[in-house]
Amino acid sequence: MAQAIVDAAGGNLAHTHKGEGGALGKTGFSWAWFEAARNPYYILIVIYVFAPYFARDIVGADILASGKLDGLSPDEAHRVAGAEGQAMVANLSKTAGYIAALTAPFLGAAFDRGLRRKPLIFLCLSLISLVGISLWWAIPGPAGLSTGAVMSLLIIAYVCYSYSEVAHNSMLPDAARLDALPAVSGLGLALGNGMATLMFVAIVFMFALPIERAWPFPEPLFGIDPAQYEQFRIAGPICGVWMLAAMIPFFLHAKDTGVKGTSPVRAIREGAQGVIRTIRQAAHHREAFKFLIARTIYADGMFALLTIGAVYVSLFLGWGLIELTIYAIWASAWGVAGGIFGGWLDQRLGPKNALIVEIAAIVVILFLGLSVTRDSAFFGLVPNVTVWNAPFFSGSSDLIYLVQGALIAIFATANISSSRSMLIHVAPAHMRGEFFGLFAIAGTVTVWLGPLLIEQFTRWSGDQRIGMSAIAFLFFLGLAVLLTVKSDPPARRAR
Repeated sequence: MAQAIVDAAGGNLAHTHKGEGGALGKTGFSWAWFEAARNPYYILIVIYVFAPYFARDIVGADILASGKLDGLSPDEAHRVAGAEGQAMVANLSKTAGYIAALTAPFLGAAFDRGLRRKPLIFLCLSLISLVGISLWWAIPGPAGLSTGAVMSLLIIAYVCYSYSEVAHNSMLPDAARLDALPAVSGLGLALGNGMATLMFVAIVFMFALPIERAWPFPEPLFGIDPAQYEQFRIAGPICGVWMLAAMIPFFLHAKDTGVKGTSPVRAIREGAQGVIRTIRQAAHHREAFKFLIARTIYADGMFALLTIGAVYVSLFLGWGLIELTIYAIWASAWGVAGGIFGGWLDQRLGPKNALIVEIAAIVVILFLGLSVTRDSAFFGLVPNVTVWNAPFFSGSSDLIYLVQGALIAIFATANISSSRSMLIHVAPAHMRGEFFGLFAIAGTVTVWLGPLLIEQFTRWSGDQRIGMSAIAFLFFLGLAVLLTVKSDPPARRAR
């Protein structure tokens, strides 16, 4: 039976591993189900549906309507407006990253000191849900929320998402037995992508296809009005309502090893002191900190790639709602495979080697995607030709980008799973909550850097493709640091 111990060096409440069962056990599955409740918001709103709509139909349309680009040809004006929309979304992500970095660092250590996770998670998910529902009023022009108000709502949701990630990830070590944790981590990502896929299918058949093809219904269901962009705005309420309903199994069955009655103020204060002390004694946890540095760098690239990628393809390749939604369904379905693949790759190669394979693959796939334009692929070597007479994805460039999207989904999802497993290998067992807090911060403390690079390179060059290519540097640098990390099996490090 695991017993609580007091770490004499740091004074923090710690415990040995308390997880039982496998990925399909009650606590393991409920931990994974959390991502089925929460992750669709990120996939639909932050990546595929709402962010491209915000960049193109709110920010870009405002710029075109302002008259600032009247001296340009229509094509050039739309290109400049698209680049500015992409830069605005990158700026939004950058601002949210600043706030999370300044406010989130001490949560994980507070959890090690007995602070319960579930109350904070409930508050965060409730706020994210309210933001999602509020996005229904994000309408272009004066009739809806202002651009600044929409940006503020998205920033609030992003920061809450980061907080919930700190709390949820810190519960992973106790969700199942040690050898099952990679499978639990991968299952969560698979469930999150799977649920997002179902939502995308519903949006396509209920709203997008009736608008574009009058099929399978002569008009969109529930009175959705495309003239008011309701087919995009509805994604927010769908995710918000789903999150409120789907969080229940997690709160009923997930294991929260926090202590009832723990003072949040005291736990956070002592946690802050512990984090500062741990950072000052980084030499005692050299491998864990090297991994956190590597993760900080490559997570910036991953965040930028996922959050700006759909905006890029929407503006650069001219994909509309149907194409983007089908692409999102396609990528999310492959993301399910990526979650399972990540757990399998961890067990076959170990998390460090799995991460090396995943990051290297992502860099290659990134440049494959950037080689695709409306006219050609592979940087002009393969012209875009009509492959078949279809209303969507009829050109070779479209099909090549679909392949790129599937590969990115597989390796990006696997990378997230392998990163969580890697931390269990390098962090001291009695400090895993603190290090999972630092792990989440490592994904947020400089998360503004990738969007900043995209923003600056896009504005400097006036070219979206050059802007997106800047993030490859972050993957190369993160991989270089990762190669220096030595990892031990979790059972050995727990001693």
